[in-house]
Amino acid sequence: MTSTLPVGIVGVGNMGGGMARRLLAQGWAVRVHDIDRAKVDALAVEGATPCRSAADAAAGVQALIVCVVDASQVEDVLFGASGATETLKPGHGVLLCPTIGPGDVERFASHLQERGIHVIDAPMSGGPARARDGTMSLMVACDQAVFERYWPLIDTLSEHVFRVGAQPGDGARTKLVNNLLATINLAGAAEALALAERLGLDLQRTLEVIERSSGQSWIGSDRLRRAIAGDVETRAHMTLLAKDSRLALEAGREAGFEGPLGAKAAAVFDAAVQAGLGDMDDAALFRFIADRAR
Repeated sequence: MTSTLPVGIVGVGNMGGGMARRLLAQGWAVRVHDIDRAKVDALAVEGATPCRSAADAAAGVQALIVCVVDASQVEDVLFGASGATETLKPGHGVLLCPTIGPGDVERFASHLQERGIHVIDAPMSGGPARARDGTMSLMVACDQAVFERYWPLIDTLSEHVFRVGAQPGDGARTKLVNNLLATINLAGAAEALALAERLGLDLQRTLEVIERSSGQSWIGSDRLRRAIAGDVETRAHMTLLAKDSRLALEAGREAGFEGPLGAKAAAVFDAAVQAGLGDMDDAALFRFIADRAR
């Protein structure tokens, strides 16, 4: 597998757009499609080939990266009207990068493999900036031969590649475990800083203490620094961790597991979404908790 043959990407928002720009910067040919035509046009200016459907984006590629939001969108991209399976051929590969349920990954993988299409379960983590510079994480589950075949693409996309299993679905399970902890960490960090505000402490100084002490978490530092600075640019919608924590809890229940914290943290995100913050960056959770505590 080389950069001389095109790679398709369907869903070129924050993460998919970052991956597209990474590949273009490294000399790969990239075909892109998104329901938001402005995102496609922006990438066309940077050298990507704009496509009007998932089927078009998958035409003649060696691999198709699916980077949409949820399982229903993945199904539409792959199997819907003008879906990618209209043009994907046996021997082509599909990287499934959204955070979706393991059962959905297994179902999609089964349908694709029946068509002779290779499947890489590869949920991602790290944010748009790290997607652009190739330092994001990929949690990869696929057959070893498939992994080796698509290693040049995987290696270009991610500096931190974790082989978590051979069966599609294990990548999704790993990502849900990670994102449940991210949900708990962010809810806890936002609550702690809201307490600091109520106690009359300097928020910037308090966060500096936390960052060098036992309360530190990456997501807490990243989001709360933005919250304190009043940075409201949306990088990760509130709805994403709300969705991901719900999926993690569902996976836990299916496995006979129910912990004491995950449901409480997920409920905080659900409440924020219900309060109208769904399209806001999840850094807004700090102000939501602080205001609700008054």
